[in-house]
Order: sequence, then structure tokens, then C-alpha cells
Amino acid sequence: MATLLAFPLVGWAAGTSATLYKNPNCGCCAEYANYLERNGFEVETIDTHDLAQLKAEHNVPEPLYGCHTTLIDNYVFEGHVPVESLTRVLEEQPFINGLSVPGMPLGSPGMSGEKQGPLEVYTLDFQTTDTPEVYATH
Repeated sequence: MATLLAFPLVGWAAGTSATLYKNPNCGCCAEYANYLERNGFEVETIDTHDLAQLKAEHNVPEPLYGCHTTLIDNYVFEGHVPVESLTRVLEEQPFINGLSVPGMPLGSPGMSGEKQGPLEVYTLDFQTTDTPEVYATH
């Protein structure tokens, strides 16, 4: 049953290109790239020491900074965003800048450790806000 539930995500993402920008020394970012690849994405990983500049160029507010930044189509996916939320955005194409999972939450996709509670995924709006909207909870 789990295989059947996962198939639409892999099938839908097949051939979708993603560019993941990360610190060259970050192992969890490489694990997140592997997670995306296991879910059907074609991932190009780019090592950089200028992540803050990249995040600023893509209007990611500092409180929503994640470990790495992934660009897919016209969207920014900041940090360890679960593939369910990522594919939902790509399917529905809402008028948002992207999604963010700030920091490096234990147990999130690509992160080791035991999940410490619900994982909140925030909407990245085009205009910075002090109260980001929760897009999904996993």
C-alpha cells in the first residue's frame, strides 16, 4: 500500500529538474538531494559559500532561512521541505514565492535523528511578513 501511495509522487516528479544550493561541507544537504532523487527529481547540486546572498536574491526572509535552497521551476524551496508539500506546489502552482522549513529540524527529510513533533512548512510570500502562513504540517 505504501508503494502505491508513493508512486504518484515519483511518477509526477519524474524528469523534473531541481537545483540545490548548499554549503560544501553540509552532509544533510546531500542527503536531502538524495531524498529528492529517490522521489523522481533530477537534482543538480551546487556548492557555494554565498547562501545568504542567494537567499536574499530570492526574497527569503532571514527567520525562514533553511539549511539549503532548492530552485524548481519558478519556486524557491528553502530547507528540508517534504516532497508532499513540494509536489503539491508544483501541481497547484499557487501565487507564492515558495516554501520553507526553517533551520534543520531533526527527523525532517534528509536530517537524521528522531522527529521532535509536527514539522511546519511555511509559505514564502513575495512580500516579507512578520507572520508567515503555515502551508502544511507533517
